[in-house]
Amino acid sequence: MTYCVRSAQQRRAEIQARATAMGIDDAFISDLVETFYGRIRAHERLGPIFAKAIDDWNEHLPKMKDFWSSVALNTGRYSGKPVPAHQKLTGVAKEDFSLWLGVFETTVRDLASTPDVVPYFMERAERIAESLKLAMFTLPGLKKSRET
Repeated sequence: MTYCVRSAQQRRAEIQARATAMGIDDAFISDLVETFYGRIRAHERLGPIFAKAIDDWNEHLPKMKDFWSSVALNTGRYSGKPVPAHQKLTGVAKEDFSLWLGVFETTVRDLASTPDVVPYFMERAERIAESLKLAMFTLPGLKKSRET
């Protein structure tokens, strides 16, 4: 078996080249984030959850653009801690992640310039949703059971 050792810089360049070939760039990510969160804010179930958690959308949206730039383009611009932020939320059910993913997928499909963009983003979004679900609904229960 042959292994190819690449530097972090080489890997980043490969990821960015692949994304660029699909039409994913900062402008696309900005449009995606603005459109998606506009839809989330208008969503009957998810809108109120986000409204309780986010006081300043002008502050939140740039963070989300940096987050998705880091996820999709490997830019490293996001340095926040999404798990603790999501663990603080109240009124969230496991099922809400399916709603979130549905709105996200619809938004990506509506904006994507090539068909490859949808699985590219959805693979990442599904991993993020699963990670947050585990942190919010599984890990807190494990901590409690160890304490008793």
